[in-house]
Amino acid sequence: MVRSNNMLRSLFDFALPPRCPGCGSITQEQNSFCVTCWQSLDFLAGPSCVSCQLPLPFSSNEESQCAACMASPPLHNGIKAAVAYCDLARTVVLRFKYGRRIGLAYTIAAHLRRYLEHLPDGAIFIPVPLHWTRLWGRSFNQAELIARILAKDAGQTLIPDLLVRKRRTQALGKYSARERAKIVSGAFAISPRYADRVRGKNIALVDDVYTTGATTDACVKILKKAGANSVTIFCWARVLPMGLERSDLASALAADA
Repeated sequence: MVRSNNMLRSLFDFALPPRCPGCGSITQEQNSFCVTCWQSLDFLAGPSCVSCQLPLPFSSNEESQCAACMASPPLHNGIKAAVAYCDLARTVVLRFKYGRRIGLAYTIAAHLRRYLEHLPDGAIFIPVPLHWTRLWGRSFNQAELIARILAKDAGQTLIPDLLVRKRRTQALGKYSARERAKIVSGAFAISPRYADRVRGKNIALVDDVYTTGATTDACVKILKKAGANSVTIFCWARVLPMGLERSDLASALAADA
């Protein structure tokens, strides 16, 4: 049986060889990056702020914070992003969301697995929800696909519809952080059927890109109000203050947030 499966895999790869998620060139493994694309990604590792994952020049311990987070602690309990936002990271997201390359959920989840060992037992994975009109048009929620894989890998619970999006919000790309916060304020709620599942729980909130945090902050507020013990954000890419010149942020994130 194993030999038969290997033969089928070889035939499949010959007919449809694995392609790099970034440039489309042939690779050895499904959903793996070619050397050139791999080297162009800025994987977030090394010293960073424990609260917002902003890279630090050095860190004296695992609890080091950046000046901004010390002055104004964030609502969430940490960001776990795989890479810094750049043109290539954006390409992966666009191919995933709009090119219907849903297999890229496995690529993204693979680069987030390193954070799972730090999750406490009994954590609940939930995706940032889409409004039903967007879900109907796209037929899937990219955040839910990632969350489903991570929850399975971690052996933790997934509740995909714990959070609901009560109203459809406009694209946020051209707005400031303050304007974004105002737009998404009150857009989310906890489904009544899960009202008693949040209190005292540690939540892993999953999204594709973390920009200013307006969308996730709106979700975190609702979860904390319902009694969540902690809310940690998992995402593929995180926009950093440095390096924004590498792409036009406004146009890059003109998609729904």
